[in-house]
Amino acid sequence: MNITEKWLVWRFNRGDAEAVQVIYDKHKEDLLALALALLKDRAAAEDVVHDVFAAFVRRKKFQLTGSLRGYLATCVANRARNALRDNRRHHYEPLDDDGERCLPSSGPWPDDATMLLEENRLLADALGELPYEQREVVLLHIHGGLKFVEIAQSQNVSINTVLGRYRYGLEKLRSKLNDEVFHAT
Repeated sequence: MNITEKWLVWRFNRGDAEAVQVIYDKHKEDLLALALALLKDRAAAEDVVHDVFAAFVRRKKFQLTGSLRGYLATCVANRARNALRDNRRHHYEPLDDDGERCLPSSGPWPDDATMLLEENRLLADALGELPYEQREVVLLHIHGGLKFVEIAQSQNVSINTVLGRYRYGLEKLRSKLNDEVFHAT
């Protein structure tokens, strides 16, 4: 945990509402992108992130041993897993308010927005085809910045299971993305 996170947690534990706002502003986009990649549904992803921050704010004291980002990412993954379990019967294509497919936003669009949008669509599709357990491990490690041991603890599985899920997930992503690139040329 870096000094800024320690300072924010210290302020949070003393009831400083501004610290909560700083934590939210600092992590909301990354957590929303993580939830969106896990759930493939923008509304559900927003709900998960909101629920995580609401539960975080309700805490009276907070003791953090790892990174705040990692802790929040784990909370998002746990809530996403619960949401999927609760809504397993419903499957639909996530759309934004304009009826377009949802993709995580990473800031200003470059001049070649069409190409970037297509690459994001291909990656989102490939991630969406992974079994949930593999998708969660890949996203928590790459996007959430969690170590494999932290993921194993949060999922209550062995480190070897996490490593296997990660390896198989990456292999499937490479295969799917290579097929897409090959068929596009």
